[in-house]
Amino acid sequence: MWALLAAGVLGAGAGVLAGLFGIGGGILFVPTLTLVLGLTQIHAEATSLLAILPAALVGAWRQREYGNVRLRPALVVGIAAIAGVEAGVQIAELLPGDVLRRLFGVLMLAVAAQIAWRAWRRPSYAS
Repeated sequence: MWALLAAGVLGAGAGVLAGLFGIGGGILFVPTLTLVLGLTQIHAEATSLLAILPAALVGAWRQREYGNVRLRPALVVGIAAIAGVEAGVQIAELLPGDVLRRLFGVLMLAVAAQIAWRAWRRPSYAS
């Protein structure tokens, strides 16, 4: 029971921080799941990806109502994404846990560098 409550609080906190910083929630959610809740890296990544599904489905449904979704390209992207996820799962299962954690760390550093680069390149509007 407490683990479920802790997961909900951590997820909400990661969502708020991700919104504030303009980053994907998985960057905060995956390390929290591994360090605080003790999930393995692969289970934390899978949980994070599963948590995206409701928001993606609602967003796609709403955008379709606005006429912003072209079904044929969406179907192609969806099928390609399923193939990509399956390939990623196969690779992740072959890698040792410490290698997977290090690769996730490299991804986090790359995202941080991209955010810093964009902030540095953005012109200042303050006079």
